[in-house]
Parts: sequence; C-alpha cells; structure tokens
Amino acid sequence: MSRKLNRREFVAAAGLTGIAGLAGCSGGGGGEGTEGEGTTAGGEATTGEGTSGGETTESGGSTESRLSWHAGGTGGTYFPLSNEFKSVVEENTDYKLQVQSTGASVENVGSLARGDADFALIQNDVAYFAANGEGIDAFKGNPVKNLRGVATLYPETIHIVTLANTGIKKPSDLSGKTINTGDLGSGTQVNAVQILEALGISDYSEQNTGFSQASDQLKNGDIDAAFVVGGWPVGAIEELAATNDVRIVPIEGENRKAVKNAAPFYADDEIPSGTYGLKQAAPTVSVQAMIATNAEQPEKTVKEVTAAIFDNVDQLSIKTDFISKDSAQEGMSIDLHPGAQAYFGK
Repeated sequence: MSRKLNRREFVAAAGLTGIAGLAGCSGGGGGEGTEGEGTTAGGEATTGEGTSGGETTESGGSTESRLSWHAGGTGGTYFPLSNEFKSVVEENTDYKLQVQSTGASVENVGSLARGDADFALIQNDVAYFAANGEGIDAFKGNPVKNLRGVATLYPETIHIVTLANTGIKKPSDLSGKTINTGDLGSGTQVNAVQILEALGISDYSEQNTGFSQASDQLKNGDIDAAFVVGGWPVGAIEELAATNDVRIVPIEGENRKAVKNAAPFYADDEIPSGTYGLKQAAPTVSVQAMIATNAEQPEKTVKEVTAAIFDNVDQLSIKTDFISKDSAQEGMSIDLHPGAQAYFGK
C-alpha cells in the first residue's frame, strides 16, 4: 500500500484550498478522535459559525459574551478538560463558553484562522508547523499568521496501542501490520507517520479514524495497532482495557533516540504501571498540549479567560499534576497573544 502517497494527496488537496478549507476537514489532531458532528458541552449541535471576539447577547437584563471553544473528540482528553475550563471560566467571568467536539489540532488551527473558534486546544508541534508554514503539507507555504499562543498544559503522550493477542511487543513487530495512524491530516497522523519512519517501519497498511473507532477496530480484529496521542489516561483506551488485554508498544533506547532525532519537539515520557491495566510502565515520547487563540481576540478577553483558568487550577480534576501558572510557558512554540503576555507578565 502506498500509504505516504495517499496521505499527501489528501493533505495537499486540503492545502490547495488554504487553511480555510482545512477547517472543514473531517480529520483533526492532537490525538483527539473526531466523533462526527460537533456538539457543545450541553449536547446541542453546533454549526461552526464564527464568533470571533465573542458573541454578545442580552439575557435577563445582563450582558453575556459567548466564546466558541474547540476541543477534540469525546474519546480523548481535550473534550472533558475543555468542559472543566468551561465551568471555571463561567464561574469566574461573564463569559459563556460553547465547547465543541472536533477533530482537534489541525482542524482547530483552521477554525482559529477563520474565526470560527475563539479558543482551541492544539498540540505544540502542530502549532509550530502552522505558524511557520512547514511540517504538515497543508501548512507548507501557507503559514497561519494570526495564530497565537495562550498557555501550555500537559504532555501529549504518544500511545502505540495493540492487544496482547496480536503478538506485537516491540516496534519492529509493527512491520507488515495494519495500523490506524489517526484521522487523515491530523496531528496524530503526522506524528504516527514520522515516528514509524524514524523506527524504520515502512511496510504497513494504513487505516484512518478517530480514537473511538480505532478502539472498535482493535476489538474486532480489523487492525493490529493504533496510534493515539493524548494525556494518559485516554478515555477510549480505558474503555478498551476494561474488556481487552491492552498492550502499549514501548519506545525506548535506540528507538527513542531515533524518534527524538526526527523532530525537536518530542520529549521523553512514560505511561505508569496500572494505567490501562499495564503491569509495567511503558516508556514512550510526547509532545505538549496547549491553549491557542487568534490575533483578533481582544487583549481583555484573553487575559480574563487565562486568569480564570490559571487562578483556579485547584478547581480542575484533569491533568492537575501538570497544569500550573508556573509551567504554562514551557514548550510554548508560537508567539503569545498580548492578553496572555499581560497575565503571565511576559
């Protein structure tokens, strides 16, 4: 199977219509699988209409500013974490957040570029590619000049997921297998193809879906392994592990060196024992999750939303070991928005 050609044909086609067209793709990134139609936190279907700078409405004599926050698939970490941000922001500001399920990083960059999203969660590597017009084919020669950073959050762990009955125990065992590399054009797919190449794996059949669908494929024996990029524990993998013997293919030693040499944004990481029922910790690599916005957002809006989150980290329950004001600029790969600069004192 000519998997690189298929990927590049798809992404190049998206690139021909520019980043505006990319925002409408079914593929996403950030390790967050798309769950079909986007929904708000309350389950209401959204249309993807832009609300740049926040939509102001009158409600009961008071003024509400509605902000569109694009997350990721419901089977990943972005969506539940974004809903926690929604609660914190709404409790501490006059803003109302509409959290939308999306394909995550690559799709979210396009939504920010077009003004369809006011804030979004993306990977720091995808942000770097987008801002600099490189790395991902759709971004090459099409830098997203209005993309701005707000804060980094936590490691986005690279999971190579398989089941014990596949016999896959190490990266070389992936050769000749059927692998789900994530949604077409997504950050997950970019990471997967890059890592497989670094590991010397070129002979494989490629499938492309989000996390939840990949989990079903593993259960049904339709694929041998899947790449999932997200902060552990990823909900879709936890659900899979509840009924199946999950194995995480380790990236360690010379394999880890090869992956880190392939790109500067990969860092050492480890999935602890006990996670997904693992008997031993699984060494791997990671990128970084981050909050992004666009240059059109008012400084006041970004500062107030940022303050609401980072002044109230104690109200969060997800990734609290990593999310803090002190570490929120570690791994920042793009220019900060002036509102974030004002809050963090940069």
